[in-house]
Amino acid sequence: MKKPDKILKTDKILKTDNLKIGYSSKKNSDNVLFENINLSGCDGELIALVGKNGIGKSTLLRNIAGLQNPLKGEIKYYDKILNDYNRPDFARMVSFVSTEIINVNNLKVFDLVSLGRFPHTNWFGKLKPDDINQSLKALQMVGMDDFSRKNINEISDGERQRVMIARTLAQDTKFIILDEPTAFLDLPNKYETIHLLNRLSKQENKTILFSTHDLNIAIQEADKIWLMMDNEIFEGAPEDLILNETFNKIFENTNLHFDKIKGDFRLKRKHTEKIGLSGDGAYYNWTKKALERLNFSVEKGNESISHIKVRSEDGQPEWILTSNKKAHTFKSIYDLSLYLKVQIK
Repeated sequence: MKKPDKILKTDKILKTDNLKIGYSSKKNSDNVLFENINLSGCDGELIALVGKNGIGKSTLLRNIAGLQNPLKGEIKYYDKILNDYNRPDFARMVSFVSTEIINVNNLKVFDLVSLGRFPHTNWFGKLKPDDINQSLKALQMVGMDDFSRKNINEISDGERQRVMIARTLAQDTKFIILDEPTAFLDLPNKYETIHLLNRLSKQENKTILFSTHDLNIAIQEADKIWLMMDNEIFEGAPEDLILNETFNKIFENTNLHFDKIKGDFRLKRKHTEKIGLSGDGAYYNWTKKALERLNFSVEKGNESISHIKVRSEDGQPEWILTSNKKAHTFKSIYDLSLYLKVQIK
């Protein structure tokens, strides 16, 4: 019998042991946000921290970044307790990017990025040739090298977020922590930023941890998700959390559910009428979504009831609705929807 292949071991950079986070109080008992936190981060991994507002995401990140002490438990990097590192060594190992927008007059993009070299410079902060090269390389990695002489307040929010990521890359740490890096970005820049983090984690072999409210982006880009619920944190690959129905725990007692076949979030709808649908590909799928939004229960290929046939000739789609033995042709889903609202529903 053939022996199984040796399991690939991945280095665990970060580990939390029974962590309790919150705020100390001298007068009353501690304000505990979360406890019994046992999580890990591996080499070259992109980790998304997901949870509702006020649950303690930022506090957890600040604890892991060494900016706030836990109420109880331990945080370890490479099996060494965080507080056992001296500050210069820790700053060369872990970097942190907050949600704060940097907007300083006359501060150049390159100057902001070069601040990331502070843990590597002397007390005067004088940049050596290697520091300059590292800063320029960091700007190049995020596609901002052509912006190095621009003022920070002259670039967009998306560009500014790339500069902040470049600053952490210039710091040249193994572990990067970002608190809501897409908070102020539009949709294209949200995806671009998280995809950039994914690429950097693989190409530069860095472990990157970021918090987000956007579960769709996390599912598409993260290697692992830390999902903070009210009393428990679930940890795993996005696909595992989908297959074991973990994501639906978020929506208990709501009208939302996560469809693990389609991989998206949907409202629980009461389908008031059945309709048949024929076709394939993107036109079929998006027509089905539109019909379900109109509260139809869609039955594929059923022509014994009101029925829609989707077809495309020379790239021009059309929708043929047959109802009560009468056929009607539409050139868009919008026109079809308007007719259905008036004539059938």
